[in-house]
Amino acid sequence: MTMSDPLGDMLTRIRNGQQVQKTTVACPWSKHKEAVCGVLKEEGFIVDFAVEDLENNKKQLVVTLKYEEDGRGVIREMHRVSKPGRRVYSNSKTMPRYYNGLGVTVVSTPQGVMADHKARTENVGGEVLCQIF
Repeated sequence: MTMSDPLGDMLTRIRNGQQVQKTTVACPWSKHKEAVCGVLKEEGFIVDFAVEDLENNKKQLVVTLKYEEDGRGVIREMHRVSKPGRRVYSNSKTMPRYYNGLGVTVVSTPQGVMADHKARTENVGGEVLCQIF
């Protein structure tokens, strides 16, 4: 069975894994998901991620979640903005700031997947993928 929103599935797995205090979460691999995990790691929302090879030439993305000292997850909110039924695009001037700049908006640009503040400095726009706080 095919999945209509693979990136939304990955974000939901991370959100659910953090709610039950898991250390790692696994999901099917894609270059796009790996790039989004790279932004999450850069911004300090996850500890690390790795790509594991499975049988039948398949790959799996394993995300190591990050927690604070009191056991709460570092990610407080995470939601998908651009969905398969409604794509949302923004240029660098109208790029949304999430929680007044405290949160991060992940954007897919022609230069690759990056955080909103980096897209503004490079003056590029693109598809607004998700917002994380």
